[in-house]
Amino acid sequence: MFDPERIRDDFPILHQTVRGRRLIYLDSAASAQKPVAVLNAMRSFYESDYANVHRGVHRLAARATDAYESARNRVASFVGAPPRALVFTRNATEAINLVAHSWGRSRLRAGDEIVLSVMEHHSNLVPWHLLAEERGVVLRYVPLTGDYRLDLDAFEKLITPRTRMVCVSHMSNTLGTINPIAQIAERAHAAGAVLLVDGAQAAPQIALDMGDLDCDFYAFSGHKMLGPSGIGALYAKPEHLEAMPPFLGGGEMIREVRLEGSTYAAPPHRFEAGTPAIAEAVGFGAAAGYLEALGMDDVHAHERELVAYAVAGLKGVPGVRLLGPETERGGAVSFVVEGIHPHDLATILDTEGVAVRAGHHCTMPLHHALGIPASLRASFYLYNTREDADRLLEALDRARGIFGPARATV
Repeated sequence: MFDPERIRDDFPILHQTVRGRRLIYLDSAASAQKPVAVLNAMRSFYESDYANVHRGVHRLAARATDAYESARNRVASFVGAPPRALVFTRNATEAINLVAHSWGRSRLRAGDEIVLSVMEHHSNLVPWHLLAEERGVVLRYVPLTGDYRLDLDAFEKLITPRTRMVCVSHMSNTLGTINPIAQIAERAHAAGAVLLVDGAQAAPQIALDMGDLDCDFYAFSGHKMLGPSGIGALYAKPEHLEAMPPFLGGGEMIREVRLEGSTYAAPPHRFEAGTPAIAEAVGFGAAAGYLEALGMDDVHAHERELVAYAVAGLKGVPGVRLLGPETERGGAVSFVVEGIHPHDLATILDTEGVAVRAGHHCTMPLHHALGIPASLRASFYLYNTREDADRLLEALDRARGIFGPARATV
C-alpha cells in the first residue's frame, strides 16, 4: 500500500523544523527533494567508481562508463523508450533548446509556423522566440477554455499547411492541467508537423510510454523527479536524431577529427559533447528506479486524492480564486487571495513552516492572460500528506488575520 508517511522517512531534508514547526515542503513543482537511495547512489559512485566515461580502458573508466550507460537504460525504460533515443542534457530547458538549435535551425524557414499554447513555461517559449527572430518563423498560440484547459477547437483552427511543429506542455506547472498528448500528436502528424512535449512536470507524476504518446520529442528534468539538479533528458524518435546535426561541438560527440573537418558520432552521443554529468546521471537513474519501485500509477493516484482534498479546502477559504481545473489535474495548485499579494502571503506562510512558491512561475504570458501579476503555488508530491494540506489551510487563515482589506496590495 502506498504510504506517504513511510515514504517521507526516505527524505532526510524533510526531518527538520522551521521556526519550531515541522517543515511542510510544498514546492516540488520547482524542485523535488531527494531520497536516501539517490544520495547513496551518487556518494557510492564518487567513492568507488568515479572516472571519465567512454575514453579509458582502465577498470575505473569501465565501471564509470557502465554506470553512466546503465543510468541511460534505466531512465529510458522509465519513459518507455529505447536507450538510443534518450539524450542526457543538463535539464528540460537544454533539451528544448537542443531541438530548437538542431532540428529547428536545420528544418525551419521564414513563414513556417509553430503552434504553442499560452500555458507554456518560458523554457518552451523563449527558444522559439529566438528562432522566430532569427528565421522569420511564425508563432501561433492556443488559448485556454473557461475551465483552464487547452482549447482544442482553437488548436484545430490554428493548424495550417504551414505548421511544421507543435510545442506543448504535458502538464502545466502553474495550472496543473494535463494535456491530451496522444490526441495532439495525432492531429499534428496528420498535418505533417512534429510534436515537442515539455514533460518536466508530468514525468515525476504519471506513468509514461513514448510509444503510446507518439510525440516526436519529450523533454524532462532529473531534479523534479527526485534526482539531482544538472541532469535532464531528451527523448526523440530515432529517425529525428539520426537526421539532426550536433548541438554542441567538442570531445565525445565525434567519430573522427581532422584539421580539415570532423565527422560525428551516432546518436545519442552526438548530442553529448564533453565530459557529461556522470554522477548526476547515476542519481537520475536511481531516482527513476525509486519511482518505479513505488509504482507511478500509485504515485499519481496519491496526488489526485491529495490535490482534490487540498482544492476542496481552498474553495472554503474566503477570497481565494483557484487557478486550474478542479479535477483530473497534476500536483500544482495555484491560487490568489483577495487583498493579499502572493509574495506577502508566501512570506507569512514561511513563518508557519510552510514552503510554497510565489510569483509568475516562469509563465508570465499565462498570468497576463489570466489578468493577474502573480499567484501562489502549493505543489504536492509523493511525500506530502493531508496533514500538509491542513497546515497550508491553517497558515492561510493566520495570514488572512494579519492582512485585512485596509492593507490590500493586489
